[in-house]
This record gives sequence, C-alpha cells and structure tokens, in this order.
Amino acid sequence: MKPYDLIVFDWDGTLMDSAALIAESMQAACRALDIEPPTTAAARHVIGMGMLAAVRHAVPHLPEAAFPRLFEHYRQHYLLREPELRPFAGVGELLAGLERDGRLLAVATGKPRVGLERAFQATGFKRHFVATRCADESRPKPAPDMLQHLMDVSGVEAGRTLMIGDTSHDLQMAANAGVDAVGVTYGAQPRETLQAHPARAYLGSISELAAWLKAA
Repeated sequence: MKPYDLIVFDWDGTLMDSAALIAESMQAACRALDIEPPTTAAARHVIGMGMLAAVRHAVPHLPEAAFPRLFEHYRQHYLLREPELRPFAGVGELLAGLERDGRLLAVATGKPRVGLERAFQATGFKRHFVATRCADESRPKPAPDMLQHLMDVSGVEAGRTLMIGDTSHDLQMAANAGVDAVGVTYGAQPRETLQAHPARAYLGSISELAAWLKAA
C-alpha cells in the first residue's frame, strides 16, 4: 500500500451523517417557492458542489433572481434541524487514531466557512485538522483548488496526499489535482455512481475505511 502523509476528508456524507437533511432542505426550499423540487437522488447528487453550483444543477429552470430567496428558505429549514446531526459512528476514533499515527488531516468541503465552524463546535473535531478549505473560499468541486491549497499549506506533495469523499465531485477533484482518492458509499451518492470514477477503493462503512487506512 502507498503511504499518505496528508489525508483530506470531505465533511457532509463522509464524516457527518447529513446528506439526508441537505437533500430534504433543498426540496423544502423549492416547495416554499412553489416550484417542482428535485428528486431525492438529484438533490443528493449535488451535495458538495457548493450552493450556487448545486442549485444551477438541481433546479436548472429557476431564474437566478430567485436564488437568494431559495437560499434563505434552504438555510431556515437546514438550521432548524442542524442540531439533530451527528457524525457517523466511529469517526472520532478514526480521526484520533490517524492523528496518533502521525498523519496530517484536513477537510475540503462544499459547506461555507460559517457552516463548517458550527459543525466543528458541535463535534469538537476541529483539533484534529491542520487545515480546512470551504466552498466560499475556493472554486467549488470538482475544481482542484481546495486540494491544491491544502497541500500548499500542509507542505505535502500530491503523490503523498489522499482524498476521501462520498460523491463523484470529490473523486473528480482528486483526479484534477493529481491526488489518489477513496470513495465511501454510505453517504450522498450510491456505489454505482462512485465506481464510474477512479479511486483506490470504494468502502461501505467507517470501520472499512479505518481498516483500509490502517494498511495504507
């Protein structure tokens, strides 16, 4: 197995069990504007892209003049239930174990900075990460910018960096940055979608991921 000095995680659907709420919030926002909501599969597919790109893809006929109202309805619905969200079981132990093994950990997320900071406060996980990058600080996935920034600030080259995510956008971002990737199939997108994109492995649980990383 190839050793990795920097391991970059997506957040929603990879570390945090939040994909269902994100999709439901997108659908609720559309209903609040009396427009046809995307299917659950379509709403889950755009998770991680950044909000502007996600809406353009999931609700392609919505005029951009209506985006601010949709964003506000989305935010209201999401924040109402955000306190219910929890990390996937075993995530805390996984991060602590990787840190003990001397790996540098980072986050590349489609969340805005304010959202990631709320999530860090709720979980206490911020201490595990040497660097983070959010959708409102870089071009959105699948552009390579987030990973390039994280590698720059961590001082780790692409050949010793691994991206872990639950969407095709994560895997495409990794490919665009020249970085290896692992797809996790318990999040926003199904295994068959992820397997259309190159990755070192496609893993179905945190325990599988932990075992794979222990050997990596």
